[in-house]
Amino acid sequence: MKFLRRTGKDVKSTDKLKGLFPDWKEKETWLFIGPHDDDIVLGSGITMRSAIEAGVDVYALVTTDGGMGYCYLEQEHTIGKIRQQETVESFKIMGLENDHIFFADFPDCDTTSYVGRRKAHEGDPDIGGYTGLQNAFTYFVRKVRPTRIFLPTGEDLHPDHKIVYQEVLISMFHAGGNIWPELGEPTPPPMAYEFGVYCDFPEAPNLKIEASKKVFQKKLDAILAYKSQEQIASLVEGVKEGGPIEYLREIEFRMYSVNNYKDLF
Repeated sequence: MKFLRRTGKDVKSTDKLKGLFPDWKEKETWLFIGPHDDDIVLGSGITMRSAIEAGVDVYALVTTDGGMGYCYLEQEHTIGKIRQQETVESFKIMGLENDHIFFADFPDCDTTSYVGRRKAHEGDPDIGGYTGLQNAFTYFVRKVRPTRIFLPTGEDLHPDHKIVYQEVLISMFHAGGNIWPELGEPTPPPMAYEFGVYCDFPEAPNLKIEASKKVFQKKLDAILAYKSQEQIASLVEGVKEGGPIEYLREIEFRMYSVNNYKDLF
């Protein structure tokens, strides 16, 4: 495998993965978050497999229940279960154990109804008596305590992708504080990276990961595990055409301070 950073530095071994990612910890734990079940392997399957081979403790969180992904009317009420089984198989191909896979089970294509946090009502995804994306993401970030988080870019046109992006970022802030103690102990804020699924990055990515043919084939096989998603075949062709490469972009956080602007006046 080859890892490239857009500084010109070339890192050619998984043993030197820490040369690509700054502030490497003695024990790295990575959390991949997908709005939908297939987003992670589509946009970051090579990155995930590379991390697993490098000994990183890798977890995956699927935000929605896949309920809007049916291609046949007879699957309208069963597609969520089908896609969850496909997800387990897909991540198994990638080398991820079942206890490292989480499902938040928010309604597919209806994340707008779950922005923020509120008291849970009957039928809501419930953690600690509350529901909402910020409730769930804060809980899972504290549970996993990742050093790095990976998620699709917020520039994507799909509303679920946009909302998950913004809710994950604010939840990282919540997870580091003392708020909502029933969701677990505070954890240091992880570094965050975005990857592309359907749409381009807001700015040029600064990390490039290339894989062997063997790792690339694992990614393709993991995507094809979503047999119920017939439209995914065209996406696989696009992935094949691009070759064994993925790009990432570090998400930079800059807290507001008047000092940031004093030099302007």
